[in-house]
Amino acid sequence: MSPDEIEVALQTAFDRCDALRCPLTDTQKEVLLQEVQQLMGSRPAVSDTNNPLDELTLEELQAFLQFVKLHEEQNYSWKAQLLNDWWHESDSGTVQFIRERYGLQWLNRVEPYHFNKYSFEYTPKLKVGDRIEICNALWEWVQENGPCTPEWFSCTVIRVEEINYGDRASTSCLIRFNNNAEYEIPGIYEWNSYNWRWGMSNNS
Repeated sequence: MSPDEIEVALQTAFDRCDALRCPLTDTQKEVLLQEVQQLMGSRPAVSDTNNPLDELTLEELQAFLQFVKLHEEQNYSWKAQLLNDWWHESDSGTVQFIRERYGLQWLNRVEPYHFNKYSFEYTPKLKVGDRIEICNALWEWVQENGPCTPEWFSCTVIRVEEINYGDRASTSCLIRFNNNAEYEIPGIYEWNSYNWRWGMSNNS
């Protein structure tokens, strides 16, 4: 189940409790939502299994990541560009191999979270409405084997803003958790790039 489906199921359960005249308090509801979020955060990284990018050779992967990066920087959809090329039987240049060797089925399997594994080479730009997961390392000291271990929480991007400091710039991102709490992440592409990853419910 996706985080949204779980939230809907919980809300249905809350409504049923109300209908049976056994309503839960707001605190009880909040505790249940937080526990579910923690359970979802403890699952393995979604990019570790069945990643179509793993099927590319090293040369193909580098060409593909460069193609995607170029289109993202120009605010164009790389996937739409490939589909448009295929529809018009145009040559896709350095990524023509995707059509010839992998095809439409492979292309349709590629989701933003598949880039998590290759974030050291390329991270797609965030947009309002994207689903991501953030690590609790943003607000507390975590260690792999310490009292506070890394946990991942699902959320939605509600604002992305580039902030200029003279000759420097950084990107701030405002996110909203499933319980409607909001949190601002400064330097999301710069110093906080390791504290977030793509969620599973995004489309390119």
